[in-house]
Amino acid sequence: MLRTRIIPCLQLRHGSLVKTRRFGRFEYIGDPANTCRIFNECEVDELAIVDIAASTEGRGPDFQVLEELADECFMPVAYGGGITRVEEAERVLRLGMEKIIIGTAAYERPGLISEIANAFGSQCVIAAIDVAGAQGRWQCRSRSARQAQRVPPVDWARRVADAGAGEILLTSIDREGTWTGFDQPLIAAVSAAVGIPVIAHGGAGRDADIMEAVDQSGASAVALGSMVVFQKRGMGVLVNFPEHLTEWSARAGRQEAAYSAPADRP
Repeated sequence: MLRTRIIPCLQLRHGSLVKTRRFGRFEYIGDPANTCRIFNECEVDELAIVDIAASTEGRGPDFQVLEELADECFMPVAYGGGITRVEEAERVLRLGMEKIIIGTAAYERPGLISEIANAFGSQCVIAAIDVAGAQGRWQCRSRSARQAQRVPPVDWARRVADAGAGEILLTSIDREGTWTGFDQPLIAAVSAAVGIPVIAHGGAGRDADIMEAVDQSGASAVALGSMVVFQKRGMGVLVNFPEHLTEWSARAGRQEAAYSAPADRP
């Protein structure tokens, strides 16, 4: 029986929610606050929200939107996008967000993950690793896939884990939004290399993809985008979280302590 966290992953762009395909073309999904209300009603246990425009535009988080979301969300929320300083991370946490997602800034300022982890605890820090290419040609990328990084994803995963990240959000750029399934070899390689939870993201299109990521590839959790904002592949917007996913996620709540980072907040 599948036991894992299943996390809707929402993309924020200029105050609206969108869904991209391979980090490129995007479709409008709706109002962030209304979408959070729907997930409240669906009894989602955890949510991730990423501002996909912040790093490419060189700006910080939209704190007004985040404050509105914090007021609406009844579940723990992880936020990423535009955080480059400990002070920004602190402000996001004070608004009520549970975790900080760091991606581009970690490449440009390697000590940032350690600084945030030391200040607020490793359990608050998720390192986002966006990967392009197929097995043998994997390449880390930043700034919404626009900038290539020289470090291989497995090596970078080890570095962010050593720096104090409590989890890794691992996204396949080539599969994101395609409904064609996760990059299972990538998930397996990164999961085997680190001792912290890996959240598989990018490509899920059916329940079997989720099960394979956890049971065979070693992911501790999965993040879903298209499956929870569209009716089906090729069909229109319908924010949803099927009841059986809620049941799987609820079972995971009893086991979360087994793979969560230590709560070392001072």
